[in-house]
Amino acid sequence: MASTVFDRSHPNPALITSALASSELAPFWMESLDIPNWPRLESEEKFDLVVVGGGYTGLWTALLAKERDPDLRVAILEANTVGWAASGRNGGFCEASLTHGENNGQRRWPKELETLDRMGLENLDEIEATVAKRGWKVDFERTGTLSVATEKYQVRELESSTSDVDLYLDEAAVRAQVNSPTYLAGLWSTRATAMIHPGKLVAELAKACAEAGVEIFEHSPVRGIDTRTEGTTVVVETRHGSAWASKVALATNAFPSILKRYKLHTVPVYDYVLMTEPLTAEQLASIGWEGRQGIADLANQFHYYRLTADNRILWGGYDAIYHYGGDIKPEYEDRPASYEKLANHFFTTFPQLEGVRFSHRWGGVIDTSTRFTAFFGLARQGRVAYAAGYTGLGVAATRFAANVMLDRLGGLDTERTSLEMVRRVPPPFPPEPAAFLGVQATRAALNAADHNRGKRNLLLKTLNAAGLGFDS
Repeated sequence: MASTVFDRSHPNPALITSALASSELAPFWMESLDIPNWPRLESEEKFDLVVVGGGYTGLWTALLAKERDPDLRVAILEANTVGWAASGRNGGFCEASLTHGENNGQRRWPKELETLDRMGLENLDEIEATVAKRGWKVDFERTGTLSVATEKYQVRELESSTSDVDLYLDEAAVRAQVNSPTYLAGLWSTRATAMIHPGKLVAELAKACAEAGVEIFEHSPVRGIDTRTEGTTVVVETRHGSAWASKVALATNAFPSILKRYKLHTVPVYDYVLMTEPLTAEQLASIGWEGRQGIADLANQFHYYRLTADNRILWGGYDAIYHYGGDIKPEYEDRPASYEKLANHFFTTFPQLEGVRFSHRWGGVIDTSTRFTAFFGLARQGRVAYAAGYTGLGVAATRFAANVMLDRLGGLDTERTSLEMVRRVPPPFPPEPAAFLGVQATRAALNAADHNRGKRNLLLKTLNAAGLGFDS
């Protein structure tokens, strides 16, 4: 069959309109969860550790801190509600990779990639063990991921990537796994990824934190931090109160860093997602997908998709949008053009599902860094630690980052803290208007490469040479 480039209008636009008509603008994952409401910080309190941010990074940091020392007084300060941002809006791909893929890791840390791969798998194994030991109900499935080629040039890329742990599938074999007329080949990484329910993971983490004695404060946006008493105490100021702490961990994701030195080290990029209604037994049989793998195609502008526990399909990616000035606004979450494009591509991939409707649509921001994976900062005489920049691959990596921050705040010399990836901070993005112009030019170049057999133009080659190129 002819290869597929995802840019064409669907031959039946009424199908797209009908499929989206009754979708709710809300993250599916956060519905019907048993998450308590916590108070806001309205007084002056003293803590051993204050964690700023109530997403995965913040929750793991607080929980692991209590596991290391149950006597610590630990607080989480969340500007909104626990898990409301990226942690409750992602696709639920819990991946072992700490480097945003093998190619990105090989380019940036070739000497320690073997160590990073091992530590990433150990981190995922530890998450799986924690889920089992604590009895967390998070729909955990260690299914692996299926990378699919939809263009002929991508088949060669997959053929060269086969290893002892990755299973190469030709066109017939990949379509026996998941039946899409767009698939030309596939590579099944069988152990490197688990599927989870993002909202349930938030709920279980928050519950475990509370049971361990962590004090959680919601609707407590942090306005700034100050160092007092000759640097021995950090004061975290909120709108209605303040927290005095020996140590502070900043887990603010895509939102502007409280530390001025890192304000340009991430930019917020909007990602959009659709969720279908539950598939019938006949609809699911028309696809197959008995392995229930997470799936992603190999384009620069790629799609990611997976099955939920009740056999819905989450379908996201492709349309990454950056707004001038790095603005984060609720109105950016409803972008009809992106949802229509995603629906178009969905039915191109699975034409046998014509008639399926989408129940939910939502958007959220990804904290993109110039190296496309997390980086780590330390400030205020080692009393403030920072982690951000996951670039969409943070569900598992947040736990690794939590341990890095706790190691560094404790002054510990560990295998994690010795990594070049941990010790070196990537270059920042340029200020506006250069940031906006650069992002737009890069998006256009990546799109052009996707439509020209993957061939990269001078801009992308220059970015690669400067260590700023994207390759996941």
